[in-house]
Amino acid sequence: MGLDYQSIGIRVRRLRKAKGLTQQTLAEFSEQEPSNISHIERGATKLSLPTLVSIANALDVTVDELLCDSLTASGGVFEQEVAQLLSDCSLQELKIITETVRTLKESLRKHRAD
Repeated sequence: MGLDYQSIGIRVRRLRKAKGLTQQTLAEFSEQEPSNISHIERGATKLSLPTLVSIANALDVTVDELLCDSLTASGGVFEQEVAQLLSDCSLQELKIITETVRTLKESLRKHRAD
């Protein structure tokens, strides 16, 4: 499995925005050029390991959080992401989401068996 640069870029953008950072600020914190951050977020460039580490450090996340779409052993990252997404849901929202996930899971497994 190769690196999914578009997914890495999407995660960088999502995490940057969640922290209220501009591309300029992330560039400064990670010692990158703002244009490089833009290219990374669009998946238009490959990034080096030092660049990946500097961005992860600037966003205060682990590298596996940025690479989880390209890793086969990244279930924990997705579980944490789901838990975080659910953390501010009301009881009614949790019920609806649970039923939706249950139905989706059943459908996925049914179609996988076909």
